[in-house]
Amino acid sequence: MKEGSPDFVKLLAAQKNEITEYFIYRKLSRSVKNPHNRNILRRISQDELKHYNFWKRHTHRDVGPNRLKVWKYFLISKIFGITFGIKLLERGEKQAQLTYEEISRSMPEAQIVIKDENEHERQLINLIDEERLKYIGSMVLGLSDALVELTGALAGFTFALQNTRLIAATGLITGIAASLSMAASEYLSVKSEGGARNPFKAAVYTGITYVMTVLFLILPYLIFKNLYLCLGITVFNAILVILIFTFYISVARDIPFRKRFLEMALISLGIASLTFIIGFIIRGLLNIEVGLD
Repeated sequence: MKEGSPDFVKLLAAQKNEITEYFIYRKLSRSVKNPHNRNILRRISQDELKHYNFWKRHTHRDVGPNRLKVWKYFLISKIFGITFGIKLLERGEKQAQLTYEEISRSMPEAQIVIKDENEHERQLINLIDEERLKYIGSMVLGLSDALVELTGALAGFTFALQNTRLIAATGLITGIAASLSMAASEYLSVKSEGGARNPFKAAVYTGITYVMTVLFLILPYLIFKNLYLCLGITVFNAILVILIFTFYISVARDIPFRKRFLEMALISLGIASLTFIIGFIIRGLLNIEVGLD
């Protein structure tokens, strides 16, 4: 293949992509403590090196990695988990796949090799054993319950109490009490299952997720004075939490993003609207009058 031609440039791009991923997986394999995960990441890195050498046989060039990309996905994997990081990496390789398809038109063997190797990598990725994914159900439980319960409660408190500090205090007490209750329930539930999950860890994941969501939702009431501005920001925060967490789940667990996001958002906002109406009715029936800030 002639140097400088469009096809040759595509080969170099493919080669650079493979060596970059080789360094990402190698760096991750050296940073994990779990021997099982270390071995899988090392095997994937070797696959990427094979891809690189395949392209090198046609370009006869040495190509360096994209160092920024290496550090980007390494840090993402360390913060959000290896499974999330590498699946996000694989999701972002659409352009690389298009390049491979274009190359395979003039080099049919490329499509066969890359297809086989990528299938092998997907199988290896699914074998990664990551603790946080075992307890994703507990995290979903804490998050969804906090969103539905507290968003609704804060909406009701906003109309019934008419005082941002009082709403924040009431919401915090309600949220902490509910988080302890949910953690205890999750502990008993997991313990009764008798499975591989640790009941204490499941309870901790549920409780921490619940409390963090509570703090994020009540934060506007601690900063601003306008009741309805606070409620609006709280609803926005709830949608933001749902968006981020659903994206995380969709990547880590390979599930549809849109359906899950819409489901959680509609439930949370529906309950919030209903509770706001209930707060309006209760305030009227009980003739509650609390001074504004």
